[in-house]
Amino acid sequence: MTPDLTRLTELLAPSQDTGPVPDWAAAETVLRTALPSDYKELIEAYGGGFVDGYLLLLEPDCPNDVYDLLKISAEREEANASLWQFEDKPEEMETAGNRLVCWATTDNGEYLYWLVQPDDDPDSRTVLINSASGEDWERYEMTVTRFLAAVLDGEVHSEILWDKFPLPQHEFSPASEM
Repeated sequence: MTPDLTRLTELLAPSQDTGPVPDWAAAETVLRTALPSDYKELIEAYGGGFVDGYLLLLEPDCPNDVYDLLKISAEREEANASLWQFEDKPEEMETAGNRLVCWATTDNGEYLYWLVQPDDDPDSRTVLINSASGEDWERYEMTVTRFLAAVLDGEVHSEILWDKFPLPQHEFSPASEM
């Protein structure tokens, strides 16, 4: 277990029922990119689910399609391509070959992405957050597990995410129970 995932499990108790381990090779084929190892470890420990009644952590092929990484990522890729015909896209997307892969969303309509760049190291991907309006973006140079632990313990505060997130007492509800 990575130090960041260990830190996260101290803040947010994992579910006892994570379901089957995703077929990582199949997911990476569909997404056309390797997934970060800390994310795989996170999903194997927690599964997809609801963090503090607000953040929806996505997992590949989740039976509850609201939490399905593959479905939501494909929808967001299509939606962003349409939006960016009329609206400014984030500066990071001006570079040829860059893509976004959505790994979480929220009840309020914000999206959390990895910035995927050609020939990048999946374990060093930047986290980008997009506001519900689509206009504002935040950038975090950290892994998913480091980001989640930092948000939950108050080390990182997002101006985009809901001001009541995180909760004082952290809660995780597995997608399998939703």
